[in-house]
Amino acid sequence: MNAIPDKPALEGLESKWGAIWEETGTYAFERAGASREDVYSIDTPPPTASGSLHVGHVFSYTHTDTVARYKRMNGKRVFYPMGWDDNGLPTERRVQNYYGVRCDPSLPFEPDFVPPHDGTSGKTIKPGDQVAVSRRNFIDLCEELTVEDEKQFEALWRTLGLSVDWKQSYRTIGQESLRASQLAFVRNIARGEAYQAQAPTLWDVTFRTAVAQAELEDREQPSAYHTLSFHRTDGGDDILIDTTRPELLAACVALVAHPDDERYQPLFGKTVTTPIFGVEVPVVAHHLAQQDKGTGIAMVCTFGDVTDVIWWRELDLPNRAILGFDGRIISEAPEAITSDAGREAFAQIAGKTVFSAKQTMVELLQASGELTGEIRKINHQVKFFEKGDKPLEIVSTRQWYIKNGARDEALRERLLAHGKELEWHPDFMRVRYENWVEGLSGDWLISRQRFFGVPIPVWYPLDADGNPVFDKPIVPGEDQLPVDPSSDTPAGFTAEQRGVPGGFQGEVDVMDTWATSSLTPQLAGGWERDQDLYDLVYPFDLRPQGQDIIRTWLFSTLLRSELESGTLPWKHAGISGWILDPDRKKMSKSKGNVVTPAGMLDQHGSDAVRYWAASAKLGTDASFDPQNPTQIKIGRRLAIKLLNAAKFTLSFDASGAGSVTEALDRSMLASLARVVEDSTRAFESYDHQRALEHTESFFWTFCDDYLELVKERAHNGTGQIQASAVTALRTALSTFVRLFAPFLPYATEEVWSWFQEGSVHQAAWPVASELTSLAGDDADAGLLDLVGNALIGVRGAKTDAKVSMRTNVTLAVVHAPAADVARLELAASDLSDVGRITELRIEPAEVTEVTVAEITVETAE
Repeated sequence: MNAIPDKPALEGLESKWGAIWEETGTYAFERAGASREDVYSIDTPPPTASGSLHVGHVFSYTHTDTVARYKRMNGKRVFYPMGWDDNGLPTERRVQNYYGVRCDPSLPFEPDFVPPHDGTSGKTIKPGDQVAVSRRNFIDLCEELTVEDEKQFEALWRTLGLSVDWKQSYRTIGQESLRASQLAFVRNIARGEAYQAQAPTLWDVTFRTAVAQAELEDREQPSAYHTLSFHRTDGGDDILIDTTRPELLAACVALVAHPDDERYQPLFGKTVTTPIFGVEVPVVAHHLAQQDKGTGIAMVCTFGDVTDVIWWRELDLPNRAILGFDGRIISEAPEAITSDAGREAFAQIAGKTVFSAKQTMVELLQASGELTGEIRKINHQVKFFEKGDKPLEIVSTRQWYIKNGARDEALRERLLAHGKELEWHPDFMRVRYENWVEGLSGDWLISRQRFFGVPIPVWYPLDADGNPVFDKPIVPGEDQLPVDPSSDTPAGFTAEQRGVPGGFQGEVDVMDTWATSSLTPQLAGGWERDQDLYDLVYPFDLRPQGQDIIRTWLFSTLLRSELESGTLPWKHAGISGWILDPDRKKMSKSKGNVVTPAGMLDQHGSDAVRYWAASAKLGTDASFDPQNPTQIKIGRRLAIKLLNAAKFTLSFDASGAGSVTEALDRSMLASLARVVEDSTRAFESYDHQRALEHTESFFWTFCDDYLELVKERAHNGTGQIQASAVTALRTALSTFVRLFAPFLPYATEEVWSWFQEGSVHQAAWPVASELTSLAGDDADAGLLDLVGNALIGVRGAKTDAKVSMRTNVTLAVVHAPAADVARLELAASDLSDVGRITELRIEPAEVTEVTVAEITVETAE
């Protein structure tokens, strides 16, 4: 046990105890001799290792840590790993900006390459100034930087006091993760759950990669309506349509109106010709057409938006896509444009960005007289890649997909059933999952045209002309994994056959980062690698995560588990809310309003920051003002008060401690027993905030009332009345320290070391019987509140008399309901001591609560 310092302080506790916890293995997962019933396993979110953590991470990870600590104190062997989500676009972007490079797969590897920039100056390198490097050089830089980021992340997590077993960490780009990701995918192919298809694909033109439905976000953008004249082939009046995308006119394949729209019903089945290009297109009906939008009839282009894709597919329309992967208009005009004038017009937009092409088309339409009326400016919602800077386009590409229930009703129903089976905390988050599953419009697109990720493990045979045969992919055996098709050779071929007719070519795409992260239970749990470990931890007990990734991480993990084993991957899902800035806007890196936590931890201490985080319920958003962090200051005050209350409690002679006999002591312990029950019940319901609230509330009562009431007896009392107070005080301190341990790990460990052996974080969670056995079954739990009210009255009377609290009182008359008089008499001595009362009278009266009716203070002679 450690000596109690003269002036207890929070400063330095993180470094002191962090080192001890690591040295002694306080949070190590002990698997030897364990059964599944002994284990509590957590599928910890792997943060993206690019840049820095922000205050939102501290918020949600603290929630998880309180549960881990509670379960450990309840005797569970807690499997609490930490993963790092290394691969994916965020890492690539950071590497580009940090080192001033960009990847060009056509370039050869340079063994001695030194990047032109190291990021330490904070200078931003413009894309045009970035140096092109080979894919291997680029991936090496990604590996290098993520390792450094992970070290910084781990240091911050350790400072925060996360009770992670750092020996259980993993990386989503590590060899074990590569193998597990590819193994799951190979089995998806074998079962017919993974397939490739040429289809319209949401495409980010900046990063030149496909984007999945789950990665979309709508952003309001300025635009404008242009009214175009389409010409009826039967000689009737022109048809006017409103469009925000005149640059896609050459890709028009039909006009569409609602089947109930009487204005256009006579036109269904007829044709019109497009302005400028003179292409004949049909007028068709579809229920998604909006009668009250624009003129009520729209042009279908391949492809302007997601609705165009639906119309194209369901109405069996031709594909005249004119956008390339770079977001520019392709050079070759669609075959449907046959007139010289039409081809000449197309040549004027070929090679241009959509912005420049729009300007050109507007000029052509104005010159031809086919742009009617004024151009009307509007704002509307446009789909973006959540990490992108430009609106998404839709291009036709060959991609890999995993079935997700969008087109498989039986799979969809199984996924919905799993959602009902899963215990959600809070329960209302379940509907977000159900809405997502029910609203799926397409299978999960998992291939990405990027570089730093898990390679899609397939090759394609080349025919006699050297063309890839995509519908006959060469899939490696499970014993060959992991593989990199861009450099490894498939079985039955030689390296010399790469890229030659009759040979093969490797897939160059990588998997979407979620295709790896969706396997975190498998990655952390040793799936197909350490079966004994997997049997101990799977299915996991808890998946903690943010509400914004229910549609991505939670859904995809549940999907992969269903496809692989037909089971839920966890029993509980704990969903944290968002952190909001002072303007009540969600904090995010993209908005530039995030706060990094390192300074907060240094300034206020980890316990204070954890208190702020734990003060919010799961599923509830919390605002944070770094200029006025009120809750953090309250948390710091609480942690300091715990240190000081412990020092005060432990200052009394405990040589006679043993039993509790005095009514006030018994009352305090009986009340504390209820707090233990309430806090335990809250934790079992995954309500850490309520557990903290119960404990904190009574702790202040303990400090403000009980300590004051018994300190004289504890200091100067004799025999059993003194021993009773000291026993009650020490018992309460032990209980409070353990109740606060999940929230204030440093202050509680420090206090515990003053009077107990070992770590409080390996101590048993308190149970009510510890307290009731000392208090006795007949203890009056309400007595402490009753005497506390009397004490408040005495203090108030002294304040009104404008005298010090240390002023002696010659007479105090306390009025109480008749039923409470005898109860108060049991603690009269303690009340007299703390109030410095010579004569205390407790009288029955017609009052509803204890009041001080009369007080006479001693006056100086």
